Amino acid sequence: MRDHPRILVVRPDRVGDVILATPLIRALRQTFPDAHLTALVRPYTSPLLENSPHLDDVLLDDPGGRDAGGRGFWRQVASLRRHRFDTALLLLPNKRHAWMLFLAGIRTRIGVGRKLYQVMTFMRSVSRNRYVPLRHEADYCLDLGRAIGVDANDLSTEIFLTPEERDRAWRTLVGAARERLEPKRLIGIHPGSGGSAPNWSVGRYVDLARRLLREESVHLVLTGGAEERGLASAFQALDERRVTNLMGQLQLRETASVIAHLAVLVSPSTGPMHMAAALRVPTVSLFCKLTACSPHLWGPQGNQAWIVEPESECQYEPGVAHECVERGVEVDRVARIVREALTTARAGGRSRHPRVATPRVT
Repeated sequence: MRDHPRILVVRPDRVGDVILATPLIRALRQTFPDAHLTALVRPYTSPLLENSPHLDDVLLDDPGGRDAGGRGFWRQVASLRRHRFDTALLLLPNKRHAWMLFLAGIRTRIGVGRKLYQVMTFMRSVSRNRYVPLRHEADYCLDLGRAIGVDANDLSTEIFLTPEERDRAWRTLVGAARERLEPKRLIGIHPGSGGSAPNWSVGRYVDLARRLLREESVHLVLTGGAEERGLASAFQALDERRVTNLMGQLQLRETASVIAHLAVLVSPSTGPMHMAAALRVPTVSLFCKLTACSPHLWGPQGNQAWIVEPESECQYEPGVAHECVERGVEVDRVARIVREALTTARAGGRSRHPRVATPRVT
């Protein structure tokens, strides 16, 4: 590597994927302190990287919007040429960006796998060996850094909120609540997954909310994106004095700032789970045992985490993998685990590694 390398990290996919790239970004900065380090992401995930002390710049690519079509593609190529990157790490196998990096004249380009477009663009490849042995996605991302000299194994994720953002989020919570709030009593429930992960039906989350409100002195905070606003009506019968419904009302960093105040977050394996982990908020997360959905691949990193899997092996095809979670993860069991997580959080317990919750949890 040159003395002052210009490195581009390309992660053009979802919220959780971008968060799981933050260990690589941190490791690159530690290895190359004098580098100009830039990330290229989608516009809707870019807020996750705001205020990062490791990045010099964040570039946006919007192939479904302003960067669509041939004109948008070539505009992006020209932009990358102007930035004079000498190294690019493509974390998601992607034909558009493989050609974009090649045509931008970036000398060292490293990707994942061995697709035809990677061969045609002379991209160096890092193999995942068909996920054998299975490692974490954040560790696989670090493999691309290791290919250029990074020596790191810390998989803890990061989001950098300002004190002002945290204060605004607390004011939002207090303003929306109908009772006095205490952070150690706040349980977040994020029932949606956007179809990205196996999940309960919304009715199961409502049953869990009822159980927690009946058995615990807690206040529930419901979160969700604009596409999940429709789920909010399912919770209307709950005691509104003890439930704050923010579904569909918050931008991404506002959601992260609210999550930062929770004692624990309950969710499927989706973006907000990784946001909580990056903010060191304890999580209780639903997972399927299929390799593609495994917590060994996608589990939260950096926080105290309880991972809840079906009691039996998944017998369903990946396309309907949610059935194993719907049928194999009982509300009573999750409620017990949430109580344990809440007790641990109140006592100030923390762990850097996920815990696996089994049927023996009481």
